[in-house]
Amino acid sequence: MITENILSQLRQLKLSGMAIAIQSQIEQPGTYEGLSFEERIQFLIEQEFTERSQRKQQRLIRAAKFKIQAHAQSIDYHHPRGLKKSQMASLLQCDWIAKGQNLLLSGPCGSGKTWLSCAIGHSACMKGYSVRYYRMSRLLLELTQSKADGSYSKFLNALNKFQWLILDDWGLEPLKAAQRNDLLEIMDDRHGSLATTMISQLPTDQWYHSIGDNTLADAILDRLMHNSHRINLKGESMRKMITEME
Repeated sequence: MITENILSQLRQLKLSGMAIAIQSQIEQPGTYEGLSFEERIQFLIEQEFTERSQRKQQRLIRAAKFKIQAHAQSIDYHHPRGLKKSQMASLLQCDWIAKGQNLLLSGPCGSGKTWLSCAIGHSACMKGYSVRYYRMSRLLLELTQSKADGSYSKFLNALNKFQWLILDDWGLEPLKAAQRNDLLEIMDDRHGSLATTMISQLPTDQWYHSIGDNTLADAILDRLMHNSHRINLKGESMRKMITEME
């Protein structure tokens, strides 16, 4: 009865990791009987820490809204598309996110840009970084809607809570004047402190013309390309190759 009360109170205090650890000690007395009081307490704390870390990781992954479930261990370095293991090893450490640096991903349709960004994003979430994935068209739509309902500033502030913002399908359509201003607001807020990624079929040297306004293009790309890491994928469509293999 006393044990049940302890377990119940721990769960009410949201210490489910400790509750699991105590339950384990009760069910496997032989495993823990040689441990000192301090060692048993340490085990409880470590279990709680692990439990909380795992819950946080799952919350971050859900909040990121990745388009694809991708993992770093599944990255294919054999396909000749220009991936460098040394660069990927550095990016997967995610130190560049903490430094507020950017990542620019370009390459033809189907080359694996979105998949790769989601794989790096998953690693970032596992390391405790907050990430948000958007298709560019969806972000621009939500910005327009936020202006209409008066929540524009609130929406911009919400974006700034993510340490890494991934924007996919950049440059598919010409930007309207209001959209260029919106993008400048986002880039200016994030510049130097929060990481941003642009994913595009266009080579980076064509991004300038896709914006449409020379002055704003200078301002946006200066903030985006300064201190950025770049990956330019090449080769045949990965999707096409997988379909043919099937």
